[in-house]
Amino acid sequence: MATIEQFQAIEMRVGTVTRAEPFPEARKPAIKLWIDFGPHGVKRSSAQITDLYKVTELVGRSVVAVTNFPPRQIGPFVSEVLVLGAMADDGVHLLAADGDVPLGTVIG
Repeated sequence: MATIEQFQAIEMRVGTVTRAEPFPEARKPAIKLWIDFGPHGVKRSSAQITDLYKVTELVGRSVVAVTNFPPRQIGPFVSEVLVLGAMADDGVHLLAADGDVPLGTVIG
């Protein structure tokens, strides 16, 4: 079991996708995302979300991501944050904050 202290060590924030591109070089189907976290800047992520999302429909979408994991090299791309989603039988459903939440708001 995880402790509350372990949970509190994970920093999750609200962001908005500002750019999305196909990622054909990835071993598993993925999309490159650039996410604006307001005062925390724009961060990149490789997201395995191709079952349910098209590149063209992601820009402007709200997402929740873990922002304090170390960067991870995925082929020629550095993923800086981990976008969160519900992993269902039909694919990954992105998590988002409900309502008008300022960019960079912490999830807790």
